[in-house]
Amino acid sequence: MEDPRALPSVSVLVPTLNSARTLGECLSSVRAQDWPAERLEIVVADAGSADATVEIAREAGARVVGNPLRTGEAGKAAAAAAATGELLALVDSDNVLPDPGWLRRMAEPFADPAVLAAEPLEYTARPEDPPLVRYFARLGMNDPLCLFVGNYDRRCAVTGRWTELPVEAEDRGGWIAVRLVRGRPFPTIGANGFVVRRSALEGARWSPYWFDVDLLQDLAALAPGGTATVAKVKTGVVHLYCATMDDFRRKQERRVRDYLHFSARRAAPLRPGVPPPGRPPLLRGIVRFSLAVLLGLPLVRQARRGAAASPDPEAWALHAPACRATFRIYAAAALRRALGLRAGPADRSAWRQ
Repeated sequence: MEDPRALPSVSVLVPTLNSARTLGECLSSVRAQDWPAERLEIVVADAGSADATVEIAREAGARVVGNPLRTGEAGKAAAAAAATGELLALVDSDNVLPDPGWLRRMAEPFADPAVLAAEPLEYTARPEDPPLVRYFARLGMNDPLCLFVGNYDRRCAVTGRWTELPVEAEDRGGWIAVRLVRGRPFPTIGANGFVVRRSALEGARWSPYWFDVDLLQDLAALAPGGTATVAKVKTGVVHLYCATMDDFRRKQERRVRDYLHFSARRAAPLRPGVPPPGRPPLLRGIVRFSLAVLLGLPLVRQARRGAAASPDPEAWALHAPACRATFRIYAAAALRRALGLRAGPADRSAWRQ
């Protein structure tokens, strides 16, 4: 019989704000994990929900803490501050763990003391989910611009890769050991099922806002030799990102506005003399994206490649509309910035998941 004490304790961190629509399924999938109950806790950081979010969380046995700063990044930090586990698993309120063995697969790489964090290799596309949810799962990212920049972190049916950045990777069977080197471009690792050692956070900047890629950059800066080892585990996670194009536009606008606000407030480098992380070829990717949207045919070709690798005509028909909507949102944000129109983070007073 397995000794539960041989397994690491795990804290599942869930930031919420009016998440009643998806939270029940999320927490049910966590509770269904093949993991000793005494070694698993759920910490929900709520930003002042006005729906049944808090009641759903408590009924699922979660500990609820406040998130007065209200953003998802602040919610991750608030939940982490209250957590007690050796491993911290970031599971958003619109994530669903695909099967009861998920947590065991995610924890396996941590038997190697060099592994600081782990993340699923792909998004799970379930037949019962809306076409737009399935599209983003098969695309492997929630922002189509990332496809043109080459900076993403989940398996993409269009390219057959999980990132196009030059990272060092070694296949270990059930997972891929990825070495993230200080000063080089980092994939967008850090959310939707991301798991990290609590001990690895010492000295890193994760409070009061937990910014995913910034955390990985700090882990690399703090690690011996400036290299952080992260496992890409050969499993998936469901992300109920957007059911409709209206939902998608709303989330994109919020995300872009938050990015422009917080990117201007970034802290100084973690250590004096540490080079800033490299950046992927953003300008070239933005030009390619803009031309693809304006011409249309490149988007059709991408959708055909995706459909050939991961058949789902209903989902891939949404590639061009999602790209066009993204183009308009980024163009409007760039224009506002060029005109000097500064804005705070997106208003969350009427936010619903």
